[in-house]
Amino acid sequence: MVRMSAEERRESVVRAATAEFARGGFYGTSTEAIAKRVGVSQPYLFRLFPGKKAIFLAAAERCLRDTRKVFEEASDGLHGEEALHAMAEAYTRLIADQPEKLQMQLQVYVAVAAAEAAGDHEFGEMVRRGWLELWDAVHLPLGGDVDETTTFMAYGMLVNTLAGMGFPPEHRIWEGLYVSARVKGGQGDA
Repeated sequence: MVRMSAEERRESVVRAATAEFARGGFYGTSTEAIAKRVGVSQPYLFRLFPGKKAIFLAAAERCLRDTRKVFEEASDGLHGEEALHAMAEAYTRLIADQPEKLQMQLQVYVAVAAAEAAGDHEFGEMVRRGWLELWDAVHLPLGGDVDETTTFMAYGMLVNTLAGMGFPPEHRIWEGLYVSARVKGGQGDA
């Protein structure tokens, strides 16, 4: 069996942490659960990351970066309405096929709010930076139009909320969203 490098192990910790934090949130997830999922000891986990907060921040950063990448790839070479619908379709497919991505996003927002309320601004600073990168990834293909970007992001947050609450794809609540923004039934749906 080939041994993993420290970087490969860090990557496996971020993946495991994303799954665990998506389900349990920052406060409800133990480093023991993350270590167990990865197959390492807690002391080894803390050789890779200085603490739980650092692990969460790495998972949050990855979540935002992966979402930004979905927007960038979907809109590559497209502009305006074509880009808008391609990004909406790609994002709704992402959260239908990989629900832990949506769950992690929602957990990130909760963790930021809790941290900010406690006077800890590190979570918020990183998440706001990542969110601004998401904004820019959408803003440019939409022609730099602030109103279009705001509307797209607002729709996205509505999609997150409705999907997070479990409204099925065929529910009437989705009727007001453009077709490309409606959550799909799961893997294989288009």
